[in-house]
Amino acid sequence: MTPLLVLDVVGLTPAQVGADTPALAALAREGFMTPLGAVLPAVTCSAQSTMLTGTLPRDHGIVGNGWYFRDLAEVWFWRQSNHLVAGEKVWEAARRRFGGLTCAKLFWWYNMHSSADWSVTPRPAYPADGRKIPGLYCQPHDLKYELERELGPFPLFHFWGPTADLVSSRWIADCARLVIERRHPSLTLVYLPHLDYDHQRYGPDDPRSRAALRAVDGLIGDLIGGARSAGANVLVVSEYGITPVRRPVDINRALRRAGLLAVQETLGWELLDTGASRAFAVADHQVAHVYVRDPDDVGRARAALERLDGVAEILDEKGKQAVGLDHPRSGELVAIAARDAWFTYYYWLDDARAPDFAPTVDIHRKPGYDPAELFLASDRPGTKLRIGWRLAQKTLGFRYLMDVIPLDGRQVRGSHGRLPDDPAHGPILLSSVRSLAPAAPPAMTDVFELILRHLEA
Repeated sequence: MTPLLVLDVVGLTPAQVGADTPALAALAREGFMTPLGAVLPAVTCSAQSTMLTGTLPRDHGIVGNGWYFRDLAEVWFWRQSNHLVAGEKVWEAARRRFGGLTCAKLFWWYNMHSSADWSVTPRPAYPADGRKIPGLYCQPHDLKYELERELGPFPLFHFWGPTADLVSSRWIADCARLVIERRHPSLTLVYLPHLDYDHQRYGPDDPRSRAALRAVDGLIGDLIGGARSAGANVLVVSEYGITPVRRPVDINRALRRAGLLAVQETLGWELLDTGASRAFAVADHQVAHVYVRDPDDVGRARAALERLDGVAEILDEKGKQAVGLDHPRSGELVAIAARDAWFTYYYWLDDARAPDFAPTVDIHRKPGYDPAELFLASDRPGTKLRIGWRLAQKTLGFRYLMDVIPLDGRQVRGSHGRLPDDPAHGPILLSSVRSLAPAAPPAMTDVFELILRHLEA
């Protein structure tokens, strides 16, 4: 058995490997590079679960980064329990094939309570006074203290939000080096999120996004160099490519205007009432699961979506079956955005009625994905003064609301979720082992077996 390092470089595409990525280009020359077939939806949780189980969402059940939990009548995003993912995981299969195999799962999703030997994932603490304190969940638990002692606290506010940047990916890379040097796992899975940020902010072709590509390639080069020096094989994958977009599509507002979406008024805010709604959408980048309570309303919901500019396709039961998305967690309908569009979660019709969490970074409370969290509401008078005051309140131990995020998505210039029109701008797979190059571009489900083959190469 040969040790293997698997790097998940989010947003990397075949078209990006070249002059701006000398480390990745060198890996391709040593081994091979190929486009990787995307899975629908082309989002983090679905893609990772597909690679690590070798099955489609119809089998592993991860139909998006979040979905409607029907028995709770609540939308939940970014859950962390590995028990949500059905099927045998690749490290479990590897243990059956190779005696004594160990696995370190570093920042890949669904990383709590898994059967991996070492797990590290972000886990903020939320005290009763309203603060958000950066933290980690590690298994075994003592690994948390070792990492924080060596590397300092995990830089949560550089992992997501307006200040997200290379700092978090650098911390993750340092974490990987430490775990590899001290634990010597047979299989190490590492997630590097950096390209997600500026590619969504500015679009993948912006000079700032190309700078991000060069920066993350430097981290990748260091990790690859260390792995190859230690005799390990290297596999680099990505989950999706990010494409340029120019328009947000307010899918829930369309359903509300059609009389299908219900809200509750609380303290002057409007809160989405999923249980009372006839239909509503869980927006996830360029894909939205549309949950319709009564089968008799499916046609009415579909008609409302067909009238909405920016909706390219609507999948019914047959459509979901065709792409492997026919799972009970999926919506009765699945909407796919046009190539230059993406779906907002917004459901209120007047910003004065938006809930208090809407202008904050709050990935768990919002009933959909919100890329506007990558921006500050710079057009709002006194935004910087507001931030300073909120930080002062935090320092003094007062409750505070960091309400500095815009309430529209017009600044967003990159998105993902739909299947790519061109494989050059979709996911990628690179390997240090030339002899394992496939005859044709592999599907994302093939990554499972490719990991096993790299361990025995």
